[in-house]
Amino acid sequence: MTGRRVDPGRRDRIVEATLEVIAAAGVAGTSHRKVAAAADVPLGSMTYHFAGIDELLREAFTRFADRAADSFDARMAGARTVADALDVVADSIVAGAGRDDLVLTYELYTLAAREPGYRAITEGWMARTRAALEQHLDPLTARLLDALIEGLSIHRALDRDPAGSAHIVEAIRRITRR
Repeated sequence: MTGRRVDPGRRDRIVEATLEVIAAAGVAGTSHRKVAAAADVPLGSMTYHFAGIDELLREAFTRFADRAADSFDARMAGARTVADALDVVADSIVAGAGRDDLVLTYELYTLAAREPGYRAITEGWMARTRAALEQHLDPLTARLLDALIEGLSIHRALDRDPAGSAHIVEAIRRITRR
């Protein structure tokens, strides 16, 4: 009698592998077969753990958004003053995300533009970012800075001549009137 292989981390490994596959091939290039290979699990594990590709993508993007929000929350928690918080904002834009995180972000945004279920993920992420900013700033300023972070991050990733640190600090200063 052969027993079932015990692999308590399999579901998590599949979700992480999904993020890796999306970063490499995009959502359009993501399949159960590619994810199973990347996670080193049998193809049947995919349907055992997830009802379909949509459930898998939602869970992977939710994990990604939560991880990004957790990271921003942690950096903002270290800010003791408004000036410290604005330094975190500037650093978030200047340091930027890695290539994989940028691709994952843009893939999520594309889905969110078309599918309400994915929009809920991005709305939750934005709400968490604004809540972290609102520890130091009024709600409107937090909303504007959140949009600035997103917009300038896109420009820094894709523009051949992106805004430099001084321009980013000036944009933050203008929005916050400091």
